[in-house]
Amino acid sequence: MMRKALLAAAVALLAFADAAFADPLKVTLLGTGTPTPRVSNFSAATLVEAGPEKLLFDFGRGSTMRLFQKQIPLGALTAHFITHLHSDHLVGLPDIWLSGWLGTPWASRKAPMVVFGPKGTVAMTENLTKAFAEDIRIRLDDEHLPPEGIAFDAHDIVAGPVYEKNGVKVTAIEVNHGEKIKPSFGYVVQYQGKRVVLSGDTKYDERIAAAAKGADLLIHEVCVIDPALREKFPSYKDIEAHHTSPEEAGKIFSEASPKLVVYSHIVYATVKPVPDVPEDLLVARTRATYDGPLLVGRDLMSFVIDDKVQALDPKGEALQPLVK
Repeated sequence: MMRKALLAAAVALLAFADAAFADPLKVTLLGTGTPTPRVSNFSAATLVEAGPEKLLFDFGRGSTMRLFQKQIPLGALTAHFITHLHSDHLVGLPDIWLSGWLGTPWASRKAPMVVFGPKGTVAMTENLTKAFAEDIRIRLDDEHLPPEGIAFDAHDIVAGPVYEKNGVKVTAIEVNHGEKIKPSFGYVVQYQGKRVVLSGDTKYDERIAAAAKGADLLIHEVCVIDPALREKFPSYKDIEAHHTSPEEAGKIFSEASPKLVVYSHIVYATVKPVPDVPEDLLVARTRATYDGPLLVGRDLMSFVIDDKVQALDPKGEALQPLVK
């Protein structure tokens, strides 16, 4: 009995030591916005850092500039993941691909660019290579850049595990972004017992709640559209039908009960465009169905996950999640 007790204590001590020295998982919101060209909210892009892995989810407008602000060399990104093929999630791809190849301290990719995404991703990378063939020819000849660095290693994926390296596992989950936008993915990132879930663009979908059950961090989209705008611009009715209201999002959060929920890809549209998103309105409507820890995402907000989830503002100052 004594021997078993000592063995159990030793195992517990080793587990504690492993947890104490485990690398944190870090998530940075590079872009929390939509196609709306707000200076404060670039379009969708999220950086996940885990051990030696630097993973980029979506290529929103300005993602290269946000990475530069964070002093992350474009060539240091180890893999890239696309949720779906809407333009606001992709317009930064040519920039990261081409600029990331340049022989500079902030770029210098020397290996093929690894990209995972829904059906059409491979074809898109092939056509981009054709579209920029002259730029590629010139830089190969004039700047002597490595040809491997401008190649794509692209993959059309289906739901399920898509990437596993250095202890990091990325799983794609199919989400409901509308009948005509299929497939559309969210992603689950797991590292040393920690779990982050990114909803991608989606309507209310209980598959996200299932994937995020007890997660450390859930990053979820949200949509609020002024009814008067729907009357003036009918396309906004279709846009609203493809997204999640704050009340619907709150139901997902209540079911999943993650340690922290953060809004990103914030669709907020009014007849008279506003320069920023009103946080109070989003929080108040979410509180109708959810009373747990919540933050409205801002560009360059970050989250460090070890034994707890610490939120940091763009200046690196600690943030306190909102609770009801």
